[in-house]
Amino acid sequence: MKFTRRALGATAIALAFASPVLAQEKGYVGIAMPTKSSARWIDDGNNMVKQFEEAGYTTDLQYAEDDIPNQLAQIENMITKGVNVLVIAAIDGTTLTSALANAAAADIKIVAYDRLIRDSGDVDYYATFDNFKVGVQQAETLVAGLKERFPDTKPWNVELFGGSPDDNNAYFFYNGAMSVLQPMIDSGEIEIVSGQMGMDTVGTLRWDGSVAQARMDNLLSANYTDKQVNGVLSPYDGLSIGIISSLQGVGYGSGDMKMPIVTGQDAEVPSVKAILRGDQYSTIFKDTRELARVTVGMVDALLAGGEPEINDTETYDNGVKVVPSYLLEPLPVTKDNWEERLVESGYYEKSQIE
Repeated sequence: MKFTRRALGATAIALAFASPVLAQEKGYVGIAMPTKSSARWIDDGNNMVKQFEEAGYTTDLQYAEDDIPNQLAQIENMITKGVNVLVIAAIDGTTLTSALANAAAADIKIVAYDRLIRDSGDVDYYATFDNFKVGVQQAETLVAGLKERFPDTKPWNVELFGGSPDDNNAYFFYNGAMSVLQPMIDSGEIEIVSGQMGMDTVGTLRWDGSVAQARMDNLLSANYTDKQVNGVLSPYDGLSIGIISSLQGVGYGSGDMKMPIVTGQDAEVPSVKAILRGDQYSTIFKDTRELARVTVGMVDALLAGGEPEINDTETYDNGVKVVPSYLLEPLPVTKDNWEERLVESGYYEKSQIE
């Protein structure tokens, strides 16, 4: 009896000490990220875990390394564990319909993170950047660079690269860019020497830099034996690095072969360094800290039974429904403003770049 009382007393003391911790836990959030091969997605995951835990949530962060069955298994495991919310950056936004139906049946809320999840009516909200505007900014910096580096050349010889065809954002990037470039192609200011246009032709599966490098090699050997390329529209820094390697491999950036204007996205450290060297001209900065903040706000509102803040109810039709969204502003980065946008904002330390 004495032992029992002592045990009960110890349990009561333990619960008394544990209860404040338990009271702080507002919910259990499953975070499914596509890959660690991009520094950008590592930052996304870290920022979300930090901000969710500061807000009182427990998190389960998983990376699928661009393996669709792996991501499905991770999401299904999170459902089994009893998460309250799923935050998903999908590898392929068309493959999750059944898993999300299971989640919805278990009353688990679903937030698509930066990549729209298609073909599902169970996606509650979407947190992302203005992806069409990203493409517009990529094209605008491409044109600005062409005017700066090749002022006496017309038409400008340009090649186009698109993102992964299974990523809904890739089409927004491409269409945004073409809203700027197509009129210049039509007027003869820009020539796509290879003739390769359209996402079905220029898309780069899984955003793979080695695939982009191989395609750039082929474009150069087939179309530029007696011409020089002036610019390359690249939608992502990981592709840009491969494209730049291909260009430098045949002599661009040395002698009388000026380095073409190459764009990018995500402001990854190697590409910011490439911008300072003059190898890459621009990138687009998407502050993942802000995207995490918006996502935490959405989850807070959802679990409290409220309405998350949104600013777009028209753009993102996933094939089943228009998903209410919050769109953040992207920022173009060049050698003229990189310190202000990336260092003064606290996103990077200057020592990481220089």
